Amino acid sequence: MGIFFRAIFLLSLLSNVSAGNHGDDTHQMRNNSPEWEIEAYTSAAPSFIGDHATVIGASGKVLREGTNGWRCEPFMQMPEGGFKNPHETAAACSDKNAVAWADAYKANTTPELKADGWIWMIHGDLGVDNFKPYTDGQKDAGHKHFIESGAHIMLMPKDPSSLEGQTTDFTSGSPYVMFKGTPYVHLMIPLEGYYDYQPEAAPK
Repeated sequence: MGIFFRAIFLLSLLSNVSAGNHGDDTHQMRNNSPEWEIEAYTSAAPSFIGDHATVIGASGKVLREGTNGWRCEPFMQMPEGGFKNPHETAAACSDKNAVAWADAYKANTTPELKADGWIWMIHGDLGVDNFKPYTDGQKDAGHKHFIESGAHIMLMPKDPSSLEGQTTDFTSGSPYVMFKGTPYVHLMIPLEGYYDYQPEAAPK
């Protein structure tokens, strides 16, 4: 991405977030172009990772080949009319180990990781039930343990049993286990802004 485009994109995000709508009109400016997708997905990780990562578009096609072994992509399908903002994409940047987890989750198969993996999700996601995979974005479906996340990192374990003893309480502000007892168990690590989209879940 050119410096000018990156500056305009980030300024538009910051101005929308500060206005309290988290960039709802960003798609009006960029129309979910390949350039918009690349910027939205790669900015789910720090620039020193995202700038050199492979990018997969909402279509499933490679938008840009990377050089550092990381892969950035949306975890949600593009809705009719396009994404309204990066948060709506649930963009994720996975290292080479976590790519295996991401592929397995999308294919509903058991992940087979060669080592622990990491995923950055600075834009957060549209939420899931903390104990039920494939409830992505179902905020109004009555799930009992639903959490719509702001910025976070995820640790995807090669050995799921290594997370035994960690809390599943997503209201404490501490790292917590998601999808316990399933093949997709992983550790959620909240960052600043994690509870922006569901403030009622924040620590009291």
